[in-house]
Amino acid sequence: PQGPKMLNMTEKGKAGKIQLPREIFRSLSSRTAHVVVTVLNIQRLGMFKEVNQMGQVLDDTVVGITVGETSISGLRNPVQLAFAHRQLPNGVTPQCVFWDPSKGQAGGWSSSGCVTQPRDEGTVCSCNHLTFFTLLLVTISLPAAPAHTPAALPAPPQWPFGSMAFSIFTITFCIFLRCRFRSEETLRTNLGLHVNLVGSLFLLNLAFLLNSGLSGGTQPRTCKVLGGLTHYCLLCCFTWMVLEGCHLYLLFVKVLGTYIHHYLAKLCLVGWGFPALVVGVAGVIGSYGEYSLQTVNHQVIAHLCWITSEHLLVHYITNCGYFGLIFLFNMAVFGVVTQKSCCLQGTGAVQGDRKAWKVALGALGLFCLLGATWALAFLTHGTSSAPMLYLFTILNSLQGIFIFIWLVFLYYPKTKETAGSLSQVIRHDKTITVSQ
Repeated sequence: PQGPKMLNMTEKGKAGKIQLPREIFRSLSSRTAHVVVTVLNIQRLGMFKEVNQMGQVLDDTVVGITVGETSISGLRNPVQLAFAHRQLPNGVTPQCVFWDPSKGQAGGWSSSGCVTQPRDEGTVCSCNHLTFFTLLLVTISLPAAPAHTPAALPAPPQWPFGSMAFSIFTITFCIFLRCRFRSEETLRTNLGLHVNLVGSLFLLNLAFLLNSGLSGGTQPRTCKVLGGLTHYCLLCCFTWMVLEGCHLYLLFVKVLGTYIHHYLAKLCLVGWGFPALVVGVAGVIGSYGEYSLQTVNHQVIAHLCWITSEHLLVHYITNCGYFGLIFLFNMAVFGVVTQKSCCLQGTGAVQGDRKAWKVALGALGLFCLLGATWALAFLTHGTSSAPMLYLFTILNSLQGIFIFIWLVFLYYPKTKETAGSLSQVIRHDKTITVSQ
C-alpha cells in the first residue's frame, strides 16, 4: 500500500527545532567543532528511495546532522528534533526514522534508537545518534482490512483496570480466609498459592499499563528497564501457573497429604526467583529496548519497551518455549485431576450435592487458573489472526475476574465444608510425611 498523498504539511510561520545534548561536545577532542545541519528535498534530488516504502516522508524533507568529523552514536541523552506539522488525519501515524545504508540492498528507513513523541503542534524525535532523519507518515488502513490487522482493536491501556481491581479483591479475600482458618494447613497453602498467582497477574497488568503509557516518550535506558520489568512479570505469571499445576498434582494425584517443610516459602523462592534469574541473563546480553509492533504489511502501529527485534530468540525460548512446556504439563494435570475427582465422586469419597453447573464452573475456573487462555497465542500467526487476537486479549484481560469468581464459588460461604471435603479426600488416600 502507498503512503498518504499529503505534501506541504508544515504550517506557515512554523519551523522545526533541533536540540543537541552537551554530551556530544564533551566527547570531542578539539575545542572547536563544526555543527552542520543539512535540509534536503528528496523529491528533487531523487535520494533516499526505499524499496516498498510503507509511508510518506513529511514534506519530502530529510534533515542531516553532523558534529565534527567523527560518527556519533550511543548517546545517553538523545538528540531531539521537533517536526512541525498540522494535525494528522485519522489512520495516519508519525514515525521517527533515520536512513540506514545497511538495510536491504540499497538502504532503507529504520527506527532503531529513535523514540517518537507526538505533540499537539507536531512530533518530537529523540534519537541516540547523528545521521539523516525524517518523519514518516504511515497509513493504518482500519476500514479496508479489519480482518487482517489488529489495528482495529480497542485501545488496550484501559482493559487491564478491571482485572487489576479484581486481583486486589482476590488477594484481600484470600488473606481474610487464611487468617480465619489458621488450623487448616492445606487450605492455607492453597490460598497462599492463589495469592501469589493473582499478585503476579496484578504486576503484569501494571507493567503493561506503564509500558503502554511511557514507551512512546522514554529514554533508551528507561525503556530497557521497563522492557525487563514487563518480561519479568510475564515470566512470574507463567511460573506461578506451573506451580499451581505441580501443587494440584501432589495434592490429588501422587501423594495426597504430603507435608514439605517450608513448602510455600520454597515455592515463593522458585516463583519469584527463577524469572529474575532469566531476566538478569537476558539483560546482560542487551535483550531489552524499543520494539515496534507491526502489521503483516510492516506498518508500525505501536512502540513498546520489550525484547528487541535483534534478540527474538530470547523471546522464543523464554516465552514461547517456556509457556509451551507449562501448557502441556498443566493440561495433563488438569485431565488427571478431573478424572480422579470424578472417580472420587463416584465412590462417595466426597459427599455433597454437586450440581452440573457447579462442576462445570469449577472445571472452568481450574482451566483458567492453570493458564489455558494463554494458549490462544499459539493459534495466531503473526498479527494476521484478528479474531483470535480479540479473544486472546479479552480473556487474558479478564483472567483476574475469572479467578476471583472461581475462588468465591469454591471457598465461600461454605469454607468449612470445603476444608472438610479436602480432608475427606486426603484421608481416602495414604498420608505421607516428607521433611526437607
